[in-house]
Amino acid sequence: MTHIAMFSAQPYDRRFFEAANARHGFKIGYHEVALNAESAVLAHGADGVCAFVNDTLDATVLTALATQGVGFVAMRCAGFNNVDIEAAARLGIAVVRVPAYSPEAVAEHALALLLTLNRRTHRAYNRVREGNFMLEGLLGVTLHGKTVGVIGTGRIGLATARIFAGLGCRLLGEDRYPSEAFTTLGGEYVSRRRLLAESDVISLHCPLTDDTRYLIDAEALAAMKPGALLLNTSRGALIDTRAVVDALKARRLGGLAIDVYEQETSLFFRDHSDDIIDDDVFQRLVTFPNVLITGHQGFFTQEALAEIAEVTLDNVACVQRGAPCANRVDD
Repeated sequence: MTHIAMFSAQPYDRRFFEAANARHGFKIGYHEVALNAESAVLAHGADGVCAFVNDTLDATVLTALATQGVGFVAMRCAGFNNVDIEAAARLGIAVVRVPAYSPEAVAEHALALLLTLNRRTHRAYNRVREGNFMLEGLLGVTLHGKTVGVIGTGRIGLATARIFAGLGCRLLGEDRYPSEAFTTLGGEYVSRRRLLAESDVISLHCPLTDDTRYLIDAEALAAMKPGALLLNTSRGALIDTRAVVDALKARRLGGLAIDVYEQETSLFFRDHSDDIIDDDVFQRLVTFPNVLITGHQGFFTQEALAEIAEVTLDNVACVQRGAPCANRVDD
């Protein structure tokens, strides 16, 4: 029987994976701790590990896993920038992922962030609960007719573009691999500089690579249309957070809504309500009234979690059979 050690496991992971595992009968050990050099020992006796976005799978961790006989890493997410792919290949560890799962889930969350940031519904909610029905300070803009720049027009970016097209927005896009579906929506592919200069809203939907790290830096922020709103539901390090803080302080960036944060590993998916958060950059962000942060919940729908569990375990079954797997990333 195949034994899987799952790290960063939450109660909802157990529920959805147990349901999906009814078809496979794998033995799954659930560990709440994140995978790192210290916790890798928990994989002892496992054939493979199941990891998430904030687990550490560098050469040191992968070597420790290989020493214990681990033969595969099953990422239950699309991103794998936290995996040393070269080290995995050298150690003979197969790496699989879930390249796309309910893209509409993330796209809908991007819309929720934008609508909340724009119309201040989170602040209105708190006011009404306190008996304050004043509207001053809640003024937004009508999104119909505004220009939305979508950086990354893969499945999630395209799902997001469909929503904005439905709102009557003008679409600009940037992607190394243009999509005919995007242009069919009425979208226009333009240079990044033009997208930054003309967009009222910019939504990021690209993977984190060496080329996209700090895609939004001080130079990009200076090139953006004054007062533009910036959304990031992709990877935290696409944004230079310190540069964003400066742009917010200068009143040049109109607002920021993020579901990811470049230093989220020590924060997200945990309850810190009784702790002192010593991340000064994060703490500075939350002081701005025009900043909205959620804790990496864009994927968090019933449909997405079910699909993640099913595809992850199908990937494991494929690897264990020695069959070709379309979702391998180490070949």
